[in-house]
Amino acid sequence: MAKELVLISHGKMAEEVKKSAELIMGPQEHIHAVCLLPEEGPEDFEKKFQDTINGIPEEDLTVFADLMGGTPANTVSRLIMGGQNIHLVAGMNLAMVIDWLNSQMIGNDSDAVNAGKAGIVDINQMLASMKK
Repeated sequence: MAKELVLISHGKMAEEVKKSAELIMGPQEHIHAVCLLPEEGPEDFEKKFQDTINGIPEEDLTVFADLMGGTPANTVSRLIMGGQNIHLVAGMNLAMVIDWLNSQMIGNDSDAVNAGKAGIVDINQMLASMKK
């Protein structure tokens, strides 16, 4: 079975990150988005998340959250503390998702955290250092 990635966020960030990844990499059936909308609470989010992961073996599941300490990440963290074996990473960005996709294509383990960090670059600072 293929690995599955679930993007979780406040608002529609997760859906839009998925769309951006698909713009670059093409359609992705193994990426799912679960969004916490303004009219929803933690219980609503947890139900949507559980519905999304239903049937996915825990060892095949990775979750990227938009923000450490927010409702989406806290909800999944509580599931982990309750015994579910979910790999959760907070601080989602597009570089992480692309790294995860590339690792799936070549059959390697993803180093999404380092890819996400490497994707954060102060371009002005980089260009200024090139002029010296």
